[in-house]
Amino acid sequence: MCTGNLYRSPLAECLLRQQLSEGRWAIRLSSAGTEAVPGMRVADTVASFLLRRGVDPSGRVSRRLAAEMVESADLVLGAATEHREAAVRLSPVRALSRAFTLHEFARLVRAEDAVGVADPAARFAALVQGAAARRGAARAQAGDDDVKDPLGADPQEMQQCLVRIEEVVERIAAAVRTG
Repeated sequence: MCTGNLYRSPLAECLLRQQLSEGRWAIRLSSAGTEAVPGMRVADTVASFLLRRGVDPSGRVSRRLAAEMVESADLVLGAATEHREAAVRLSPVRALSRAFTLHEFARLVRAEDAVGVADPAARFAALVQGAAARRGAARAQAGDDDVKDPLGADPQEMQQCLVRIEEVVERIAAAVRTG
């Protein structure tokens, strides 16, 4: 999730879906924004970025984050700490152990947490549980886990943001697929 659900979270959602679409990973993915205006199309810059990677974002529209989304999720990834905190405010009991920033989860997830777990759902749960257990032991510098909002950024900053999200998604997908 991100703020407007136009740049960061739809990019991460679409790229992660592409990364996990092959094989046994039937993971349901969606994104939302903490302040999203429902029904807005993904930003043109993001759409172009995705199309160059073989992902068609057409038909994808923004949604506002709701408590039901957090409560039904096995994992909640926010672009920045403020988004993780928003998820926890909506559903404290459910989100405390399942909500991370995108970078935080990529830093904490380890494929070895699910070694020998064949069932995809159980494997995914083990990865999330392992990352949650590791939280606090591997601290990042303040702000290092946040993906800065690219809204209004110059083209070079925008591209850097999109590539940074792509790299993090690739690390997460690799941990999920390994095993």
